[in-house]
Amino acid sequence: MTVHRTDVGNRLLAALPPADLGLLTPYFQKVTFEPDAVLVRSGDELDPVYFPHSGAIAFMLDMPDGQTVATTLMGREGALASFSVLGPSLSSVTAIARVAGTASLISAAKFRAAYAQSAAIRNVVQVHARALLLQLQHVAACNALHRVDGRMARWLLQLHDRVPDDLLPVTQEALAQLLGVRRTTVTLTMSKLREAGAVPSDRRGFVEIDRARLEKVACDCYALMQSKIHRMYCQELSAPQPAHAPFRETAIVASDGAGGESRAVSRAGK
Repeated sequence: MTVHRTDVGNRLLAALPPADLGLLTPYFQKVTFEPDAVLVRSGDELDPVYFPHSGAIAFMLDMPDGQTVATTLMGREGALASFSVLGPSLSSVTAIARVAGTASLISAAKFRAAYAQSAAIRNVVQVHARALLLQLQHVAACNALHRVDGRMARWLLQLHDRVPDDLLPVTQEALAQLLGVRRTTVTLTMSKLREAGAVPSDRRGFVEIDRARLEKVACDCYALMQSKIHRMYCQELSAPQPAHAPFRETAIVASDGAGGESRAVSRAGK
């Protein structure tokens, strides 16, 4: 499957006609997020809404025993907290930035108002919701049926889809959280991937991949899931148009994933 990463910006926003995008752009702020920044914590209200332009955000399910496991991964094809259009609600997962990036941010109230006025906005939200549900279903099945090495290869490929480099900025600790396994399991699995030539090198904080070989190691879930989502987006979203939102300088504060302390995540604008 061919992965398209040449166009710039959020794919949902790019699919909107100019008039519909204009309902959102006056209220957008551009933010940057660092690796491991907590954008939404489980139990928090879904506000604001993020439209990523780059980077990767993992939805983590927190278990009562303190373990975590990833349920989905989102990049510039999605919108974090888009379900807030249904009304004020609390998040059931913790959204953590696994790869640094940028996003357009808008309050849930402003997004709901635009959603009510625009059939095009309602369509992109619906397509995105179906894509998220599809990913949730495949990840659940994959976690139940497939071996750790195939699942790790799938997560690495999903990260690579959102990073324009074969050197992925991801730690073994982050991979352990994505997979819901112990760090020692990640170390052993990484050794298997190196033996297969799928991971030429693995040094502190970075994993180098050979995509062609990694695709051979990955379980069938990756290709099946990505092809379905790709087809859905191509068939049901409008043709991408160059649309750049006017950004205002801002600083967003997110909680640190470990200690819960607040810290500045961004200060960018144009």
